[in-house]
This record gives sequence, C-alpha cells and structure tokens, in this order.
Amino acid sequence: EVQLVESGGGSVQAGGSLRLSCLISGYTGNNLCLGWFRQAPGRERERVAAFSTRATLPYYADSVKGRFTISQDNAKDTLFLQMDSLKSEDTAMYYCAVDGCTSCSTCYSRGADEYGDWGQGTQVTVSS
Repeated sequence: EVQLVESGGGSVQAGGSLRLSCLISGYTGNNLCLGWFRQAPGRERERVAAFSTRATLPYYADSVKGRFTISQDNAKDTLFLQMDSLKSEDTAMYYCAVDGCTSCSTCYSRGADEYGDWGQGTQVTVSS
C-alpha cells in the first residue's frame, strides 16, 4: 500500500525558512514522479515543484523559483521541500504527491489530476 505523510509545516515570519518532509512508502520498484503542491482557501491547487527518480532536473513554479528547493534523501523514502525567503503569499496547505512513470520527463508537466497518491497536507502560515 502507498502512504505519504507530510510534516514540517508551521508558522513563520516573512523572510524565514521552513523545510517540509514527506515520508513515502509502498512504491518500491517503480520509477516515480514526485511533487509538491499547495492550496490556499478559495484557490485551485497549485503545482509548486516536481522531479522524477530518473532525472534530477526539477520543475519550479515561477512564484517560488530561487526560493524553494525540492530534493530526496539518500534512502529515497523522504521527499523534501526547502522553503527560503518565505512570503505571506506562500501561506497555504502543502501536499506531497507521487505517481509511477514510464516516460518520466512527463513529471515536469503533470498537474494535480495526474498524480495518483497524496498526503494529507501540512499547513504553512507566513506572517508579515
């Protein structure tokens, strides 16, 4: 069974940093798309960052380029989102997502409806 559990969210002042973690289980033996999404009240779910297990070139939304970094630990069971220089507009519920891929270059264009498994989210609140 597939399970994703996010952690690391919280409240931080503008300009501060947070590191989100997503513990992943149940996808051993597959090439994967891995991604972070966020959703604020009244807004659609936004793709923040993504990469695949077969290519390290990441996708970043224009709104977070230069501030956020997506990565994976050496054991391949934890996905991270390092968030620096946080702004109030980064306030949202953040979700990690994973899906298998054959042509893993598609990981960089997949939207929320193209990921099969999701965590329950972790809240990030940035105050000015």
